[in-house]
Amino acid sequence: MPEVTRRVDVDAAPERVWAALTAWTRQGEWMVATDVETVGGPAQGVGGRLAARTGLPLPGGRHVGLLDTMVITEWDPPRRVVVQHTGRLVRGPGIFVIEPRGAHSTFVWTERLWLPYGLLGQVGWVLVKPFALLGIDLSLRRFAAFARDF
Repeated sequence: MPEVTRRVDVDAAPERVWAALTAWTRQGEWMVATDVETVGGPAQGVGGRLAARTGLPLPGGRHVGLLDTMVITEWDPPRRVVVQHTGRLVRGPGIFVIEPRGAHSTFVWTERLWLPYGLLGQVGWVLVKPFALLGIDLSLRRFAAFARDF
């Protein structure tokens, strides 16, 4: 199971970073090529459901591409939230941790991926990984500004 962990320092208190992170429907403001919607309610606790679409932008801010469905499996404000990716291609836990640094924070994003399609999925991950890391790193830089001003 591949694991990717990235982090960014944020000039904001953990409570503000948490509020920015869990404003799910605003993730498209900082997450590259993605829009997110809640499914069946506000998704502010264990059992909350989310649906993200990553890909080409359409008019109105929506995207056409990969559908990533998720359910919140851990909820510990303002420190940690875990989502379980439940889609056909993206599966495994996404772990978001906010580490306090005085009046500031470090945001840590970890993805533990369960690759589909056996060897084909492993080879595909080798090809996709550099682009995924670029997207995550860019998203994290955008998140730091978004959370600071949230």
